[in-house]
Amino acid sequence: MKTMKQKRPIPHTYVIVFYIIIFAAVLTWIIPGGAFDRQQIDLGNGMVKEVIDGNSFHYIDSSPQTWQVFSALFDGFVDKADIIVFILLIGGAFWIMNESKAIDVGIFSFLKASKKIEHIWLFQKLGINNIILTFIMLLFSVFGAVFGMSEETIAFIIIFVPLAISMGYDSIVGVSLCFVGAALGFAGALLNPFTIGIAQGLSGLPLFSGIEYRLFSWVIINIAGIAWILRYAHKVKKNPLHSVVYEEDAYWRKVDTQDTTDDLIKAGKSAWISFGFILAALLFYSVLEFWSVLQIGNSSYRFPAIPLAAALFAVFGMLSLRKSIHFYILNLLALTIYMLIVGVMGYAWYVMEIATLFFAMGIAAGVAMNYSPNKITQLFIAGVKDITSAALVVGLAGGIIIILNNGQIIDTLLYYVSKSMNDMGKLASVELMYVFQTGINVIIPSGSAKAALTMPIMSQFSDLIGVSRQATVMAFQFGDGFTNMITPTSGVLIGVLGVARIPYEKWVKWVWPFILMLTIIGALLLVPTVYMQLNGF
Repeated sequence: MKTMKQKRPIPHTYVIVFYIIIFAAVLTWIIPGGAFDRQQIDLGNGMVKEVIDGNSFHYIDSSPQTWQVFSALFDGFVDKADIIVFILLIGGAFWIMNESKAIDVGIFSFLKASKKIEHIWLFQKLGINNIILTFIMLLFSVFGAVFGMSEETIAFIIIFVPLAISMGYDSIVGVSLCFVGAALGFAGALLNPFTIGIAQGLSGLPLFSGIEYRLFSWVIINIAGIAWILRYAHKVKKNPLHSVVYEEDAYWRKVDTQDTTDDLIKAGKSAWISFGFILAALLFYSVLEFWSVLQIGNSSYRFPAIPLAAALFAVFGMLSLRKSIHFYILNLLALTIYMLIVGVMGYAWYVMEIATLFFAMGIAAGVAMNYSPNKITQLFIAGVKDITSAALVVGLAGGIIIILNNGQIIDTLLYYVSKSMNDMGKLASVELMYVFQTGINVIIPSGSAKAALTMPIMSQFSDLIGVSRQATVMAFQFGDGFTNMITPTSGVLIGVLGVARIPYEKWVKWVWPFILMLTIIGALLLVPTVYMQLNGF
């Protein structure tokens, strides 16, 4: 009797990343070394970028990588240290907050509130859950389009995955709410200074010009993207076994939020001390920084962001403390998110400042719950342990970039691709630029670094073939955006999947048709940039 052939196990995410490191090392033996000369360009607003001279390519001695596939792991951890520490601090801080059950209370209060209005005809027709998912995704899409939200989404995974599970969906839907939503906005890039701002500045275009057509593109991308997610969410809601990650989500179902809204704990003395200390700090900084200058695209707006935070926290903090300790901690979370947005838009915060903000939130939540210093420390360490695997894989993925850089082949690849586009028609050339930017995004996931590397060449090439430089920027924009959701070299993607406990291979299985659809939409949206007179083009 023949035995049934056993299904080969799917390689672990760490194994897949290491295979990619080995493949990158093999490429360094096949592709010759090359380099462009670099020069400093002032983009205005205090921004300086190192860009390449498009006519300066020259071959250099190759540097094939061998044993470096092992040292690349160390170098990858060093290179991605900021993201790794960010993930660890976020994990520790949220573990303290989770111990309080405040997020459980918030989720079930939200779900109960949504049930109270689902009887309204319009909400019945559209589906209250569809409205909730769409609203959250659109919110994060705006964040991605306006100030390039990316790394920040890692912090929201711990909120939205449990929410999605509680609503009857899966962890992929939870990731889609913030990470995919922000990625759709990032691809639309209305006013993103890190992609559109730099790309247009290097191309000699007025900053954020052509926004009318980019707004149209952003709308189309979001309609298609959100519709895809809603369709998948409906399928999972109808039959949870249709989820790609049903087995992996056993972890989230096991720690699924419990309805504790009928068992609220009254705020004690320590909560009032926490409230008073934070309010005093906000009032102090309100005096120092009464006006914050928020950067939206190329425009600046003076806004009393910190005084407003102090006023809102004073009012809602008092109200929440009178209700329960859980609602006070949710108020802390709301303040943290508000300060994150203000910090990013007004003070150029990055992962260090954001991690510090969430770390302080975790400590404040622990104090409010009257936890001892030892218990806060133990909870923080438990959170760090729980999320360590997510942090480790970010360092491993960083090794891929290290190998390609040390192998001196990135500039050679750029040179070969730019040469291959000679003697093509206008539309074919623009679409090839799109393919090129999409491909190089796998090697260089940083949008600003890729703009500095490619736009000096692509903008000059567009002049030679008679194509608008705006079209070249659009090709960069789409090529930089969509594959951020699948490239294994993206520390943000790997971090998000690690926190959500979604294996990379299962994510790829789910996301590749989604990426293919968006890529085709991007190609179609490029056609009018060649044949139509568009404002700003």
